[in-house]
This record gives sequence, C-alpha cells and structure tokens, in this order.
Amino acid sequence: MDLQRRRTLKRTAFSLAGMFLPSDRWWQDTVTAARTRKPSAGWHVGPDDVAAVREMTQLLSQREQRRGGGDGRSALVAYLRTDVAGYLGGRFPDHRTRQEMFNAAGELAYLAGWTAFDSSEHVLAQKWLDVALRLSAEADDAPLAGHILRAQAHQTLDLGHPAQALRLAESSLAHRRYTDASPRERSLLGVVHARSLAAAGHKRQAIAALLRAEDDLRHAENGDDEPARVFFFSEASLAHETARTLQVLGDLRGAEREFRRSVRTRRAQPFARTHAVTLGLLGAVQIRRGAVDAACATWSQALDTMRGVQSGRALDTVVHMRRTLSPYRGRGGTALSELDDRARAVIGQVR
Repeated sequence: MDLQRRRTLKRTAFSLAGMFLPSDRWWQDTVTAARTRKPSAGWHVGPDDVAAVREMTQLLSQREQRRGGGDGRSALVAYLRTDVAGYLGGRFPDHRTRQEMFNAAGELAYLAGWTAFDSSEHVLAQKWLDVALRLSAEADDAPLAGHILRAQAHQTLDLGHPAQALRLAESSLAHRRYTDASPRERSLLGVVHARSLAAAGHKRQAIAALLRAEDDLRHAENGDDEPARVFFFSEASLAHETARTLQVLGDLRGAEREFRRSVRTRRAQPFARTHAVTLGLLGAVQIRRGAVDAACATWSQALDTMRGVQSGRALDTVVHMRRTLSPYRGRGGTALSELDDRARAVIGQVR
C-alpha cells in the first residue's frame, strides 16, 4: 500500500498544463535562430564528437531495453549535462555538423526522458522529453520530433489522459514528422496513434490506424536508411501495442492473440524489460477471460524475466498482478500461493 501511494503521488505530479505542442511558427523560428546563434564556448566540435555521442546513446538504449530505465540513468544524465552540453555550446566546422550534434543530443535527451518514464519518474520524463523536442527543432529533424511526441503520447496514455494523448499522437504524425520518417518509424508512430484513438473512443479510426501501422512495418527492410533509435521496433513491438489497443476496444480474445504473438516473436534476452511487461499484460488479459491457471503460468514467466530488470512499468504489472489475485487467495493452492509470495518479494525489493 505504501508503494502504491508513492507511485500514485508521482503520477499526480505530472502536469498536463506543461504539455507542449510545437506549432509550425515555433518550429520555423527555432530553426532560424539556430542558424545565427553564436557559440558560447571555445570547444571545437567535429564529426568524431557526434559519433561518440551516438555510440553512447546506442549503448545506453540497448542497456535500457535489457535492464530497464532505472539501470544506468544517472550516468546518462551526467553525460548529457557535462560532455554533451559542452559540445552544444562549441564551435562547429559547418552547419551540417552542428545539426548532426543537436540531433544526437536530442536522441540522448529523449532517452533520458524515456528511462525516467520507465522508472515512473513522470515529472522528470516530461522535462527531458521537452528538452529533446526543442533540440530536435534546433536540428530541424522532423522525424525525431515525431518520435519524441509519440513517447509523450505513450506516457500520457499510461497516466490515464486519453484526450491529451490523442493530441500528442496526432501531432507526432503531422507534416514531415510522418512523411519524412522511415517505414519502421512510421509504424511506431501509427500504432501509438491507434492506441490513443481507441482510448479516446474512436473505434473505427483506431482499427484503420492499426492496419496502416501494419502496412508501414511490412514495407520496412533491413537495408533501409533508418535511425538507430528504432532498432527495438519489430513485429513483436507492433503486436504488443496492437494488443493494448484491442484490449481498450474490449476485444480480449484479439488482445490475447496479439500478446502471444509478441511473446513468440521477440528475442527475450536483449529485450527483457519489454518482454516482462508483455507477459504481465498477457496474464492480466488471460485472467479477465477466466483462465486463472494460464494467467498464473504467464505471470510466473514474467517474474522469471524480471530478474535484474529495474523498471517501474514492469513493477506496475506485478502490483496489478497481486491486486488481481486477491479474490483467489482464499482458494489456497500451492502454485497460486508461491506466485503471490514471489510477487510480494519483487515489490518488497523496491521499498
């Protein structure tokens, strides 16, 4: 109960009033100002420095997928505030190098926001995602802005604000954010848009958006010129978000089918955090369909996968698991009792 109270307080601190939707005028003014800004430091920043930031971002992003947002986040933020901040104020040999550095910094700031979101630090997530959005404008990188707005929509959805989430998701698809994105990234933007539409009560449009997201991913190929930030998005990721959309629409059978497809097609070890969340959500759907034994077996797999994972979102599925199992505790049974004990132990580790 104490853990749930603390997590509820973190959620309520999230500010819808602070939500920022970039206008076309703001975007153009930011791009124009970036071209004329004078350097604030004497550092000479070149392509090797850009490559170093990208290398660090990819390393930390892969680690986050495997270990969760709570692992290594302090190092990520320290690197942003020291080395990367120094690069941004430095002297560049040309405008292109400057754009590439601001793009690299924007992706790293996005990762800082995403890891805070995964750690249930929602106010910090909101602040870092806002920084990332402004850096994407400085770099004049519309697809990166779409990627960040999609993350903000995802966070806002999870916190129970469907109307605001839909506004963010629609903004993520506007203009060049969608048209200039790679097919894989378009699919990612589209499936979060679908889930937002479903949460806002637009069933027909949500189904159409799901079909478009499937079509976009179908056109993605390994040889595409796509940003490294979408490395994680695959058939398994699309199936996970599709399942969540169908769940909102009340199609529990379809949601279970898609969650199972996600589990079946994901490489579990490199993506342990997401795999654990998927298993947790699958168990919740199974028990709603009356399959208690199947749900317990799935949740047991989820707890196995969570070993070493530091993720608020994964922990949320465990909290929900214990709450859902509460009416069944009186039935007894060794398997159910052992599962509940394991879940309680996982929750106890974060107190």
